[in-house]
Parts: sequence; C-alpha cells; structure tokens
Amino acid sequence: MDFYYLPISAPCRTVTMTAEALGVKLNKIKLDLFAGAHLKPEFLKLNPQHTIPTLVDNGYAISKSRAIIVYLVEIYGKNDSLYPKCPKKRTLINQRLSFDADTLYQAFVNAYIAKYMFKTPIDGEKINKIDTAFEFLNTFLEGHTYAAGDTLTLADLSLLATVSSYDVVKYDFSNYANVARWYENLKKTAPGWEENWRGCIESAELMN
Repeated sequence: MDFYYLPISAPCRTVTMTAEALGVKLNKIKLDLFAGAHLKPEFLKLNPQHTIPTLVDNGYAISKSRAIIVYLVEIYGKNDSLYPKCPKKRTLINQRLSFDADTLYQAFVNAYIAKYMFKTPIDGEKINKIDTAFEFLNTFLEGHTYAAGDTLTLADLSLLATVSSYDVVKYDFSNYANVARWYENLKKTAPGWEENWRGCIESAELMN
C-alpha cells in the first residue's frame, strides 16, 4: 500500500510506528510539500484536503493519522491488542487520541511549528498551554504504565510521536514524572521507535 508522508511529521510517524507494530509493509512516498507536490491534481484526487499522511490501500484512500491507524488495526491486526474491541477500552483510547490531536499536538503546532513557518514567537501563553497539556497527560498516566489501559495501544503510539517532537525541540517535561517514566519505557519498547526518532531529529534540524 502507498503511504504519502514526510518523516518530520509527527502524525506520519504515528502511522509508521503502527505499521511496524502490525508488521505491515508500507510503500513510503515522500511528498514534498515545500515544492507543492500535495497540490498536484493526481494527489488531490486521493485527498482533496491535500494533507499528509495519506494512505492508499488497493485504491482506497484514507487521510488523517488517527483514522489511518485505526484502519490498519481493523484490517491487518492479528489481534485487537492495539485497539481492543471492548467498548469501554476503545472509548478510552479514542479519548486519548482526541486529546493528542486537539490538545497536546495542537499546542506543539501553535508554538513550535508556527514559529518555524510564520516566525511568530513562543510567548508565555503558548507555553502555558503546553504545560497544561502535559499536566493532563501526567494525570492520565498516574498509576499506569500505558496511556489507555495495561498494555500498549494506539494511544501510546500517537502520543509518543508527539512527546518525542517536544523532546527534540528541548521542551523540558522532566518535572512531569509520570510522562517521563512512560516516555523512557516506550523509547526502549515501542515498535518503530528508531525511525520515529530519526524523523524527530530531521524536523529539529529543519526548524533550526
């Protein structure tokens, strides 16, 4: 299946880690957004929103990382460990995925990516929103090894892509003990961590 992506993108790295966890092989196609490759007619047919990541599986095109990873598990998962069928467990994972997209990752976009793209400063208000997001994540992880239950799930992989993005830009989250503990564990155990970290480094070099 074709996977349109850039390694610097945290949402894209969420998908690559999920694919690694599932043993799914992706035909990775780097899409040069800076050259306008996402606006070419052939890509717009696949994804009218012209965003990455975009997955095309036998002609079936899907965009948005969290939709893609759920699809991969539903279609190619050998079991339901990453996304359990239990409604309550699945709802908790969905909540964490939404928290990542709407709060933790969005705060990163508003601060660090906006600084890179539009030269806007990272002011106190933006840092406060980041701090608040990490406080929430720290609370979620209180007494738990993983973000949504007792085992690794899609929630962890999505959050890991985001938290590692903060790590590489030197945001200090060491005061959030539960987050730091969770992060150190996943750095050693998460499928696809090495590729994820290479993308983080590439993104930091670009932003600097």
